Amino acid sequence: MINRLRSWTRAFFGISTREANGLLILLPVLMSSVFVMPAYHHWQSKQPVDFSKNRQSLDSLLAHWPEPDSTASPSEKTLFAFDPNTASLPDFDSLGVPGFLAQRILNYRSRNGTFRIKSDLLKIYGMDTLFYNELIPFIQLPEQAVADKPSAKAKEEAYKVTNAEVKHERTDINTADSTQLKKVYGIGEKLSARIISYRSKLGGFVSMQQLQEVYGLDSAVIHRLERNYYVDPAFQPRKIILNQASEKELSSHPYIKYPLAKAIATYRFQHGNFNALEEVKEIAVADEAFYTKILPYLSLNP
Repeated sequence: MINRLRSWTRAFFGISTREANGLLILLPVLMSSVFVMPAYHHWQSKQPVDFSKNRQSLDSLLAHWPEPDSTASPSEKTLFAFDPNTASLPDFDSLGVPGFLAQRILNYRSRNGTFRIKSDLLKIYGMDTLFYNELIPFIQLPEQAVADKPSAKAKEEAYKVTNAEVKHERTDINTADSTQLKKVYGIGEKLSARIISYRSKLGGFVSMQQLQEVYGLDSAVIHRLERNYYVDPAFQPRKIILNQASEKELSSHPYIKYPLAKAIATYRFQHGNFNALEEVKEIAVADEAFYTKILPYLSLNP
């Protein structure tokens, strides 16, 4: 039997008798290595596992684990009278001031900055006007600085400012560039770039309220923009051609997410072109609120 197998191996592989003997010895070893480990793991998985030692270790750890303080209550915002020039970090935390903002106040003080009147707190970058209005009654600082007798130079500057305000004209928000936007207090290089980028993606602003959708714009800054800019009533935004736009073109608009873009394309494939813009409401993922927002940017045909 062995001789016949050796002869067959030599004939099949074209090897010598010595090589055939080595191969016949190696093959059982290889087969054993392939099947022995899986068989061992299968046998081991069927054996009962004793977790008693692990359970004892866990019980020992739990015995030394500190019990939670059931009397502790979550911190809540508590408004009280404070002076921003002397208040500590825990004081600001109790007042509900965000940690990053409290740290900026302390950094400002460490650079010899002093809060002389209540509104000086608005100098701290990130201080929201609505939150500041909550704090006003509790800030132990005067509303206004004691007025000194103005110098001749101050009177001249005041006169220039007054004349500038009289001559001031509001600007169309859809034509404003970054240089003009940065003239508004609170808007720097990044925010002006975000406003222009979002305006471009939209196809133009049709309402000043859309500025609330620009990431990073504080409510006070938006209020200043509304005083300095407006939307021309005759302005027509860039339109999306509803019967021609691809899924990619549709989803590039900030108001149209990809699932809706796909639903519009599918609806068009199943029912043909839209005959009226109101048909967009028939798509399950397009509700009335969405329709009202997107309507100014839609067109059936070029």
